[in-house]
Amino acid sequence: MKGMVFTELLDMVEDKFGIDMVDSILDEADLPVSHGAYTAVGTYPHEEIVSIVMQLSKQSSLPPEELLKIFGEHLFTRFHQLYPQFFEDSKCAFDFLQNIDQYIHVEVRKLYPDAELPDFDCRQIGNEMIMTYTSSRHMEPFAEGLIRGCLKHYQETAQICCESNGENSSIFTISLQ
Repeated sequence: MKGMVFTELLDMVEDKFGIDMVDSILDEADLPVSHGAYTAVGTYPHEEIVSIVMQLSKQSSLPPEELLKIFGEHLFTRFHQLYPQFFEDSKCAFDFLQNIDQYIHVEVRKLYPDAELPDFDCRQIGNEMIMTYTSSRHMEPFAEGLIRGCLKHYQETAQICCESNGENSSIFTISLQ
């Protein structure tokens, strides 16, 4: 997983919980590869982000799934700040979401050739989008947070439902309200 995700998570933790929480979760989490030292351009095991989130959950008393959703929303805002060019052609959340694999992930791979990205297949039917998420990492709550962040960015509201669709796949149904 790209280091940028780790550094942004730690920045979010500092903003929401304070620098002491960052130090504490890094001290307590099992981080055998990085030992808690991350650079935005580095690549680190996915298990380390899971360990950090689990430790944050333990110390904050918030469920890991909710923390991942909060982080997804935060990261979407940061993506917009860091990569505004990805948003230029999208007029609404569904436009943006439909471009993730065909445009955004292509551009991300140019910047980070070793990035391991999930796959998204989107199908829009009226005011509803069916988004198939495929990833061996099972970061559905994080993906939901990114979707929430996207909806907020475009000032849209929707109901989001996620159901497992097999071993490495889930289906998000996003219904605009």
